[in-house]
Amino acid sequence: MVSINPESKSRAVNREVLSELIKLHGKTSLGGKLPAYDGRKSLYTAGSLPFESEEFSVTLVDPEKKDKEKAEREYKITIRIAGRTDLYQLQQFLKGRQKDMPQETIQVLDVVLRESPSWNYVTVSRSFFSTTFGHRGDIGEGLECWRGYYQSLRPTQMGLSLNIDISATSFFKPVTVVQFVLEFLNLRDASWPLTDRDRVKIKKALRGVRVETNHQEDQIRRYKITGITPVPMSQLIFPVDERGARMSVVQYFMQRYNYNLQYTSWPCLQFGSDARPVYLPMEACKIVEGQRYSKKLNDKQVTNILRATCQRPQQREQSIREVFTYLLTCGRSFQSAGTHVVRNVLFNAYMSCLPVMCSLSHNTLFHTVDGSAQQVC
Repeated sequence: MVSINPESKSRAVNREVLSELIKLHGKTSLGGKLPAYDGRKSLYTAGSLPFESEEFSVTLVDPEKKDKEKAEREYKITIRIAGRTDLYQLQQFLKGRQKDMPQETIQVLDVVLRESPSWNYVTVSRSFFSTTFGHRGDIGEGLECWRGYYQSLRPTQMGLSLNIDISATSFFKPVTVVQFVLEFLNLRDASWPLTDRDRVKIKKALRGVRVETNHQEDQIRRYKITGITPVPMSQLIFPVDERGARMSVVQYFMQRYNYNLQYTSWPCLQFGSDARPVYLPMEACKIVEGQRYSKKLNDKQVTNILRATCQRPQQREQSIREVFTYLLTCGRSFQSAGTHVVRNVLFNAYMSCLPVMCSLSHNTLFHTVDGSAQQVC
């Protein structure tokens, strides 16, 4: 079992922690074995690790923190061997010599197949998304659709099948927050103040979204939006020192950065806690690329996604072939310690909009140095 302290609910954070661990100890304490990690508690390697239980320490830097000491966070990682997964049982099941399907072995292979795309693409449930999979399509109101693919590993009468299909979902456009607000509210003129109703809509849409500053060319900071100020920027005043001196946001940006703010009738973005808030003008922030929009889409946006992702059967088949080629050639864990996925692939392409099934021969699908995959807890 892999235990990370302090705990994080984010798979992305857990993967960053593990990535740092591999950089520091991969060639030494881990014996040169690249693990396959599910982002939670399970980790698998091809062959045995040189220990039964070991604790490691790594430090990550949070780019959203200004103070260097506060930005650095130490994590304790405990790795303990839980057991081995014997691939022989899977071979017997696929040959019809064993009644019960070895679900744990299927899970191991599924984690291995998902390892490389989990590092390189945006993960949403069992799908992976990236702008490299095709042209991103504007679906309106500050959003765009990204193409991706869904994959699942399943046993069939033909052996193990890796089922792959093309998918799409909505993302925030990587534009300035001002541009997003104009598109989201269908506004033409940014000089008009926002109504209370508009402010509430923007607050709901942008809460939790990461942005990066653009008012300093030599220093870009990232923040996570926690709210929207209840008053316009022209009326927003905050303390600037311990003596109680106060200054408006407009004055502060002019004196500190020589930056003349334009949209003073709009509210500011708020970051941090209510006790110690940080205010930034919308025009000084840009939405970070690769953030999924998880709220409900309207009918027009759904229609635009369908139009953007519509493909002829031959095009759909080719897209899936390209995805599968990547899985065979660029897999991070496939290259490690004798683990590999063979390239004997049988494509059953249906000349319709049905998913294309990519099946691998069961007798050559996966093997490790000693015929087993080691599970680490």
